Amino acid sequence: MNKREHSSLDVLLTEVRACRACAQDLPLGPRPIVRAEPDARILIVGQAPGARVHASGIPWDDASGDRLRKWLGIDIASFHDESQFAIIPMGFCYPGRGKGGDKPPRRECAQLWLDRLLEKLPEIQLTLLIGQYAQHHFLGTNRKSSLTETVRAWQEYAPAIIPLPHPSPRNQAWFQKHPWFESEILPMLRGRVESLVTRDLRQVK
Repeated sequence: MNKREHSSLDVLLTEVRACRACAQDLPLGPRPIVRAEPDARILIVGQAPGARVHASGIPWDDASGDRLRKWLGIDIASFHDESQFAIIPMGFCYPGRGKGGDKPPRRECAQLWLDRLLEKLPEIQLTLLIGQYAQHHFLGTNRKSSLTETVRAWQEYAPAIIPLPHPSPRNQAWFQKHPWFESEILPMLRGRVESLVTRDLRQVK
């Protein structure tokens, strides 16, 4: 990474965070929540911020985030180290509530910003696609007929991409129904993340 790359991404992130493209359709107003630095090697692509994350402005600052960090085998400080993890959801703002939970992420975010952001992240070696919206966008016709089948076929996308279910507490029944996810996929996921996370050598005596 050089200073020009860092400055270029900073400028773009400032534009993203000032975006008001669909302000009239957001019940709590716009608050784009995106984090990245040019030397990040792991990209997390989720759905969209929930109401709690909208309020705090901190990505994955909820029960889903607690479970996700446990899946990855990392602490909260490492998770929020932007030089390690870029966090770019499919929808940057809280979309509001629907009948069965939060509404789908708005499409404007990916249309306006996603490719431009990804171009500024040349060091990404692992992309975690969390949930059906991220998998639909990134995998396209290469995804399977259901999220479960796509997650189970992770070897077809690894090592660069790993599809995951959403860690929401609402998915507890899914986790219980598919114990192979915890026994087979999580050890692989933690090993892959550990291999990419840079340790601060100054802390190692």
